[in-house]
Amino acid sequence: MNRLWFAALAAGSMLYGAAAYPQQSEALQWLSRMYSASQYLSYTGTFLYQRGDHIETARIIRLVDADGIHERLEALDGTPREIVRTNDEVACYFPGSMTVKIDNRRETGPFPHLRSEHLDDIAAHYDVRMGPVDRIAGHAAQVIILTPRDDMRYGQRLWAELDTGLLLKAKTFDEQGRPVEQFTFTELEIGGPIDRNAVKSRFAGQRKDWRVESSGMVEADLGKLGWTLKQLPPGYRKVMELKRRMGESFDVGHMVISDGLAAVSVFIEPLGPKAGQARLGAFRQGALNIYTRNVDNHLVTVVGDAPAVSVRRIADAVEHRPPR
Repeated sequence: MNRLWFAALAAGSMLYGAAAYPQQSEALQWLSRMYSASQYLSYTGTFLYQRGDHIETARIIRLVDADGIHERLEALDGTPREIVRTNDEVACYFPGSMTVKIDNRRETGPFPHLRSEHLDDIAAHYDVRMGPVDRIAGHAAQVIILTPRDDMRYGQRLWAELDTGLLLKAKTFDEQGRPVEQFTFTELEIGGPIDRNAVKSRFAGQRKDWRVESSGMVEADLGKLGWTLKQLPPGYRKVMELKRRMGESFDVGHMVISDGLAAVSVFIEPLGPKAGQARLGAFRQGALNIYTRNVDNHLVTVVGDAPAVSVRRIADAVEHRPPR
């Protein structure tokens, strides 16, 4: 369910190539509008998320008011699960195991990881242009096409609601131009009165009976522990460092790498008694590529919606120099 969250993108510099590429400048302004819509709009809708042959349907209710952002997302097929967000706190309910997992909000979702810092970075590594006006879930939508300038990133096609800029659909294309992942609203109501109770968990009253697991996620400086990145693929940069708890592992290092659009996570955890069972090498699930290697008796796992070559290069860039 981590993939069932809206990703943030934001207004950055809009000056890159504005004179030489007026259409690109207009397309970047649409990305900025999408960011604003993702931050400030209330809405209710149903969407489909597809990765490879796997399809999920979910219902989302989002309310933005004076107290902040409130969301409830419920899977409509498969194993029952629900995600409730109140500002920066996210609670994931799994009724089958009577488990609720508490985390702080991070930028994840079925949407492309259009990040907040640098629209000019996006323009440097993608050809960004306007497409036609289309229609999604009964709403007119402007299509924005992002074509990578090299083989280090995927292509994207985004549909923004014409009046508000809300992202209605996103489609990801691999290195051969084949669609590998997509999200699309099938029904959507933007604005309108939304009852505060509609964004509360229907499981919350049973919480005392649930097993509560917290990620304990905090900001961190992994460099002080000797972890560095020697050379990332062109255009990628480290944007976040954290420490968190994952399952039975404590103090797992977590770096987030981005090129302004794609997001790649690097997880670093000590190898325990089951180290021999760790599966090393490359794996793929739809648009998601995974690469795992052993670095100085630590398991380094790199996961991202980016081509395998980028994920492998990011994994190879991780090195450990024990502090003296």
